[in-house]
Amino acid sequence: MNLALYFAKRYLFSKKSTNAINIISGISMFGVLIGSAALIVILSVFNGFEALVLSLYNRFTPDIKIEVLHGKTFDPTTSAFKQLKSAPENLYYVEALEEKALLRFGKNQYIATVKGVSADFLKTHALDSMILRGQATLGTEKDPRAIIGSGVEYYLSMNIESDDPLTIFSPRKNMGTSIDPTNDLNRNEIYVSGVFQIQQDFDLKYVLVPLSYARMQLDESQNVSSVEIYLKNTVNLNGYKNKIKTLLGDDYKVRDRFEQNELLYKILNSEKWAVYLILTFVLVIAICNIIGSLTMLVIDKKKDIAILFSMGANERIVRYIFLFEGLLISMAGTVAGLVLGAGFCYLQQKYGVIKLGQSGTFVMDKYPVEMHWPDFLLVFATVFIISFIASWVASRLSVRNFTNVSQELTEQ
Repeated sequence: MNLALYFAKRYLFSKKSTNAINIISGISMFGVLIGSAALIVILSVFNGFEALVLSLYNRFTPDIKIEVLHGKTFDPTTSAFKQLKSAPENLYYVEALEEKALLRFGKNQYIATVKGVSADFLKTHALDSMILRGQATLGTEKDPRAIIGSGVEYYLSMNIESDDPLTIFSPRKNMGTSIDPTNDLNRNEIYVSGVFQIQQDFDLKYVLVPLSYARMQLDESQNVSSVEIYLKNTVNLNGYKNKIKTLLGDDYKVRDRFEQNELLYKILNSEKWAVYLILTFVLVIAICNIIGSLTMLVIDKKKDIAILFSMGANERIVRYIFLFEGLLISMAGTVAGLVLGAGFCYLQQKYGVIKLGQSGTFVMDKYPVEMHWPDFLLVFATVFIISFIASWVASRLSVRNFTNVSQELTEQ
């Protein structure tokens, strides 16, 4: 093995009798270099976009969300929830009551979700950083205020500085048989204190109001739609989630952030792996050049092979020489490509070389990049496996025809 590796290193750097072999080897190495660099850059960019999208969703998504398995609402004053509320693992404990309602401002109408939240809600989301206009306040019990999404504001053509309030209509809990359908609706007014902008799914959907106002609007004196829990950083999420499931029993859904946005996580992962597979095919094409390079190298080193056979080397050792030669070509290109890709990602992180577009159009003005060390291992392993297969096939097919090379050269 050591002898085969020694010859492979000598052949890698030695001058060949035919210059085309050097050119093909260089092209193979350069192709692997560019492919590896492109792969690590693309994976890092996807990591950056994934972190960006999830950070936007996580601003509005609690660590753990508890909902009833059957029905819409449940009683949060039972002994189990009282025990849960006082748990030391909790950073914030939010009770929420939400339901779709018809909104009206002036002549414009829009259907959105009215979400009533308890006092801790404003502490959990750092809403000040998400407020586009106005202030992040829900007012007081006597003077409640609403915070609406920018999409809701757009469809209502709303001006929050106007003296006109937002009117909310929702069905009464016990609807009668009145001739006038408006008698079966709860109608209340509330002034808007601010407009938030987080992510389109939330901006188009939510109107945040105090929990007491939502109870009045939705005819719910005690029940809630969900309990949202924000945990301390030191808490083990999975362990605590299992603890809550045991405490509450099978009548409740206990979901973490991944389960609340499961489709989003799956889409992000599927897109990343699809791009990885496409670029891997490009790498396969680049690495296949090694087969041609090794075949020509075997022909070029015909006399060397004859000498090795004469000295007692068997076909296995000779095959290993050219197997290692192919691996050295691809691994040199891979390492150089990973260094190049990491360098580009570092420059993008620090200086924002590639811009997303005009300033202020996007959430951020440069392509987000995050380097993860498993991606480097993945790229290295991918190239190694493909290059090993290509080198093994090339060395086996090429050397097989030269087992009697000593006799052929003697006869010549």
